[in-house]
Amino acid sequence: MTSTLVSSPAQLDYGLDTALGRVTRTTECRVGLEQVEGDPTRFAVRIPAPLPEDLEHATTVVVRVDGRRLTGTVRHSQRLDDDSLKLEVEPD
Repeated sequence: MTSTLVSSPAQLDYGLDTALGRVTRTTECRVGLEQVEGDPTRFAVRIPAPLPEDLEHATTVVVRVDGRRLTGTVRHSQRLDDDSLKLEVEPD
């Protein structure tokens, strides 16, 4: 997978596990895509601020960017120094 500039507009659907069951939310945002170092089967989605406040708790994601559709389970999330969020995703 090649990297996509952080300025790429995307549609991001994300699932949250709540006490009432799974909730799915959708947001339009800018994203960057990259491979996860040391694990070629995973990819990372980097979302610059401002972020939906519950996005860092996402358990699943569907990213539509540059004509691609990427889906998977979030295995790790990390807030970065610039207030962006990096989600490491294991594809379905």
